Amino acid sequence: MKFLDQCKIYIKSGHGGDGCVSFRREAFVEFGGPDGGDGGKGGDVWVEAVEGLNTLIDYRYKQHFKAARGGHGMGKNRTGADSEDVVLQVPVGTEILEDDRETLIADLDEVGKRVLLAEGGSGGWGNTRFKSSVNQAPRRYNPGLPGEERWIWMQLKLIADVGLVGLPNAGKSTFLSSVSAAKPKIADYPFTTLVPNLGVVDIGPSTRFVIADIPGLIEGASEGAGLGDRFLAHVERCKALLHLVDATQDDPDQAYLMIRKELEAYAEHLADKPEIIALTKADALLDEQLEESKATLEKVTDKPVHIISSVAGRNVKPILRMLARHVTGEVLEDEDDEPTEAGSEGWTP
Repeated sequence: MKFLDQCKIYIKSGHGGDGCVSFRREAFVEFGGPDGGDGGKGGDVWVEAVEGLNTLIDYRYKQHFKAARGGHGMGKNRTGADSEDVVLQVPVGTEILEDDRETLIADLDEVGKRVLLAEGGSGGWGNTRFKSSVNQAPRRYNPGLPGEERWIWMQLKLIADVGLVGLPNAGKSTFLSSVSAAKPKIADYPFTTLVPNLGVVDIGPSTRFVIADIPGLIEGASEGAGLGDRFLAHVERCKALLHLVDATQDDPDQAYLMIRKELEAYAEHLADKPEIIALTKADALLDEQLEESKATLEKVTDKPVHIISSVAGRNVKPILRMLARHVTGEVLEDEDDEPTEAGSEGWTP
């Protein structure tokens, strides 16, 4: 299934049905009279967030959604049928915007959230509604009210607790595959990841969070270079960022500063999110080289720098526990460093 995170569609609610002009014509009825029924209501257009969807690809092949018109009124005081509503099902995290792509209509950030986008027109009155003592045979009726129509934009922002950011080939996909069941594409060339990937991290009986792997940024991404910054919208809802820096490159400090610059250019609040910095690919360098890269990186940031290896599993669990602290607020104990009871020497055969 292809990934699509934004689309433009046309919606139109149904017109209301017209009222009816009719008179009783039964045999042997001495006094007739008007019996025209009212028109039915036109269909509404709704949007609803549902489970099981993670892309807007369904709206790539169909962009026009129109609700049916309400039924017209009929004789014998029969009211026209109300038209069925049109319900657009979207992934959780979808924003609905006006045609200007700036005015927010709705933010569907919860499963089951439902918003009315276009209300159907009311049905018109039949001539029965207009009878009176001075007008016993009215030939007047009301047409149904028109529905609403508009162009709207849908923009998906994936619901993730942690966002992975960094240059291409910084090890984001490898990290995601090592800590979750996600299977992103991994290769030794830039821009291996072309769309965001999600993975669920489970580090305890009650501690679970979602990580989003964002395609690599490059210098000038905020101006459209490379894949641009369009995928940064998927980390706007994250509670924390994990910034991965390739330890094997010559200038890890410049790589870090470049990504920070692009984050700030995209949105100031995104750059203000809690951030954990980690040097990746520790299994490819000597300890002396790692310490040198760490010292270089710490000169340009006031945050501690961690050294990890996703392939070897080095320092991965401590990083996950720190992320869980930002996401859930809980402080998880390090199982590997739990102290033993005094005098306990363990079991021996």
